[in-house]
Amino acid sequence: MPTVNIYEAKTQLSKLIDLAASGSDVVISRNGVPIARLAPLNQKDKRMIGFGALEGKGWIADDFDAPLSEDFLLGVDND
Repeated sequence: MPTVNIYEAKTQLSKLIDLAASGSDVVISRNGVPIARLAPLNQKDKRMIGFGALEGKGWIADDFDAPLSEDFLLGVDND
C-alpha cells in the first residue's frame, strides 16, 4: 500500500486513481501522518439491468399450454 503526501496526490491524482482502480489502496499523508485512503470501489455490486438480465434463471414446462384434464376442471380428488 503506497503512501504519498498531499502535494504528490494533487499533482498525480490521475495516476493514483488508476492505481486504486487496479485494486491497490493508496494512503495520503500530511507531514508523515496518514489522513486519508484512496481505495477501489467494490465492482461486484453492479447488476445487469435490461433485456437478457434473467437469462437462464427460470424455465417453462414443455406442457404448460396443454389442455387441462377433466378431473382438474371438475375438482375431482383422485385419492
